[in-house]
Amino acid sequence: MELKAKNNYVNDQYFRVRFPYDDRRDLVWREVCRYLQNRYIPENSRIVDLGAGYCNFINNVNGRERHAVDVFTELDRFAAEGVSTHIETCTELKFAHDDSFDVAFASNLFEHLTRQELTDTCRALKAKLCDGGKLILLQPNFKYCYRTYFDDYTHIQLFTHLGLADLIEVMGFGIYEVFPRFLPMNMKSTLRLGLPRLDLLTRLYLHSPFKPLAGQMLIVAENRKELPSPN
Repeated sequence: MELKAKNNYVNDQYFRVRFPYDDRRDLVWREVCRYLQNRYIPENSRIVDLGAGYCNFINNVNGRERHAVDVFTELDRFAAEGVSTHIETCTELKFAHDDSFDVAFASNLFEHLTRQELTDTCRALKAKLCDGGKLILLQPNFKYCYRTYFDDYTHIQLFTHLGLADLIEVMGFGIYEVFPRFLPMNMKSTLRLGLPRLDLLTRLYLHSPFKPLAGQMLIVAENRKELPSPN
């Protein structure tokens, strides 16, 4: 229990120091969710958000069921009404039965996991997503953000859009779409600029063929039950 308490303290301090709460993030996330929902997430979906943090994604997407998973001990405080919270790691998803979800989403999560944790997470997702369910990953693309990648001291793995797509396929998912450059790398830096109408700027950015400063990729994959994950 003492070790768990220490780990919880370190995790929560990370949010305070590196990832402080800012309600302006919701202006950006509403537009990101609108974009993703229109393309990949039917409104009757059962959705799970891994590494949900301040719940900016799961609070702003519509679904029949919405679940937030994170080790952040204050997760409950930020979840909107109707969002079920689960303060646990993403490696097992013990709270869910197999085939429980139509959509799984993770933003800026995989680079924080060890190789074993990542493998376990992919196996859990393969089991908990229904056949044909979508896995949507928003991730730093090391190819385009290498200069600032290790400004976050918790980054322990490197991914490019090619490498991450290969990993997802190896784990038994089919690649649906890959966007090597989708969003700017660091929302924290963007917020510091104090730009007006972040919602409108985000909407224009998402629909533009030109992506200045884009360091994050988007990968959308499909769960294929006929393709087993590696043992």
